[in-house]
Parts: sequence; C-alpha cells; structure tokens
Amino acid sequence: MSPRSVLISGGGIAGPTLAFWLARHGFRPTVVERSQGLRSSGNPVDVRGPALPVAEGMGIMSRLRDVATQATAMRVVDASGRQVARVAMRASRSAAGNREVELPRGDLAAALYESARDDAEFLFDDTIVSMRQDEHGVDVIFDHAPPRRFDLVIGADGLHSTVRRLAFGPEAGFVRHMGVYVATMPLDGVVDHPHDVVLFNTPGRLVSVHPSRGQALAAFIFRGPAIAGFDHRDTEQHRRIVTEAYADAGWRVPELLGRLRKTEDLYFDSVSQVRLPTWAQGRIALLGDAASCVSLFGDGSSLAMAGAHTLAEALARTTDHAEAFRRYETGHRTLVGPKQRNIGRAAGLLIPRTRLGIAARNLTARVLMNRPGSDG
Repeated sequence: MSPRSVLISGGGIAGPTLAFWLARHGFRPTVVERSQGLRSSGNPVDVRGPALPVAEGMGIMSRLRDVATQATAMRVVDASGRQVARVAMRASRSAAGNREVELPRGDLAAALYESARDDAEFLFDDTIVSMRQDEHGVDVIFDHAPPRRFDLVIGADGLHSTVRRLAFGPEAGFVRHMGVYVATMPLDGVVDHPHDVVLFNTPGRLVSVHPSRGQALAAFIFRGPAIAGFDHRDTEQHRRIVTEAYADAGWRVPELLGRLRKTEDLYFDSVSQVRLPTWAQGRIALLGDAASCVSLFGDGSSLAMAGAHTLAEALARTTDHAEAFRRYETGHRTLVGPKQRNIGRAAGLLIPRTRLGIAARNLTARVLMNRPGSDG
C-alpha cells in the first residue's frame, strides 16, 4: 500500500509542524501556502508548555534559543514617557525551568519550514479553489497548480481559513469578534530600552514597542466593535482604522502612526475566537487557528504545534481517518478550551477600558515590581 497523501493548507506554524511529523510517520505531505514566501512580520510568540517536547523532537530548540528575543521586562510608561512600573519577565521562564522561548514569529516559522522541507512538498503563491470529497479521497483544484487528488486535506490556514469556508461554511458562522483589534509593524533604528517591552495605555488602547531581536516591533492593540465592511486583506483600510483609533493619543504615538502610514509590512486583524461543533468533515479536518483561534497573545503558536503533533500521532496509529480525527479533537480540545475562556482576562490586563482600570493595573504591576526577588 502506498503512503497516504495529505494536503495541508497553510505554511505558517501548524502546517510545517504537521508536515514534519506526518513525513516521520511515512505519509506524503504537501503544503500549499498563499504567500510567495514565509511571512516575517507579527508579534513575538512563545514556544512553551506542550510545544516544548514537539520542538525538541524536531531538533530545533537550540536554533530557537539562538534567535530568541532579548526582552527581559515589561516597562509601563505614561504620556511623557516616564516609567510607571517595570515587571521582570524572567520569573515565569525560571518557573518553567528556563526551557520556554520567546522569539519572532518569522524565525519560528522559518525553523519549522526548514525542518520539514526535505521530506514534504511546498507549493508557495497558491491556494485551494475548490474541493470535492468521496469515500476514498479528496479532489482539489488549485489557483495555479494542476488539479490533484489526496487521501486527506488539513486546513491549517488560520483565522480566515479557506479550507474551513469550503468544507464547513461561511466564516460568519464560526468566527466571533472579541472586541479587540491588533496591528503590528517592524521599526527601524535603535530602541530606547533594548531589553524592555514598553507599554503605553489610554482607555481601551495600548501601544507597545518590543525590542525583539535586532529589529523592534510596534503593536497597536485597541478595543472596538465589529467594523462593517472589514476586509482582512485591505492594507489601506487598515491604515485608516488604526490612524483614526489613535488620533488623539500621546507618547510616541504620532511618530509611530507616521511610520504606519508608510510601512510595507503591516499586519492587522480582529482578535477573534473560532468555535465549531466539530473539527472534521469526512476526509477534511482543521488545525490551529482555523479550528480554534484561542488567545490574545503567545499561546496560539504553542497550541498549533502541539495540535499538529497530536493530529500526526493520531493518524499514524490507525488507517481509519475518522477515528484519528476524533482522537485528535478529543485530546486537543482539553488544551484549547481553557485558553479560549481566558481571552477576556488577558484583554482586561493589557487594555483596561477606563483610566481607573489602567491605574489599578499599574498599581498591581508596581506591587509585583517591589516583591522580594523581583528583577524590576
């Protein structure tokens, strides 16, 4: 019997991780990615918790540590740039045995891709146009590549998943806006605090500058209702939305907005949850944010890697894809469920709605800063 062929839509975090482990188990994975190459932008992400043994099994932990960010603390400032509080980030990493890593998302994606590329086929600058499945396989039509047939199709193509739309229905039925938007962009030049993530709040709005590694990143994170006519691919619309949201903000915001209006590397989207009653339809299943966009920051990449490993292991244990999909979903939902329930708490800490809320958050940060053993 020939190896089972699996088409994976999405070349970010979940897709290459799944491709690596499927190839390890004797499958023939193909990854199709809409972008022309790996995307370099986006906030730094963490590899921690259930993702650590996955990364270790792929042999990439030393590389991830080599490209880790230099941030060691979070510094809260007021409109004049004066420090209000500073909280060390080392404590949580020490509690994890210093194994977890924060690094630029692009560096994580590159490490995962390079681990998988020798044993998986990658089709960049392409996407799935249509799928038709029967009891034996899935016929796929691409935008550019010739039509092909696969045993299974996995949608690891993010919040706005093409596979989910084609197999499960319109996005509106499964994606819930959480009242928050995020924009990120790289910054040129030297940052004032090379080891601090600098945060500035006004009610319902946050601006942060993360030193990252070599090239800093700015983030605009703000509360707002669902925007009529929002298009996640319309960069000019995104520039207008962010500029209007921060029009009267102080600190470095006017300067950062000036850069935002010119940058060619802007990421912007709604913070949303994805909830589906099931992650599989026949021979088609979902993975990562396509199945369960979970978190405001940090956890999404780790959960995507863990979910990819769980899915690959489930498929390797049985030729019954339906049983494998059930095992994967049952196991991985235990991880994503609590994270989905904590989005509101994370938003409350990062972007308090009121000045009183900001003051209370900052007071808590100062208390933490003054605890014995604090590095702040």
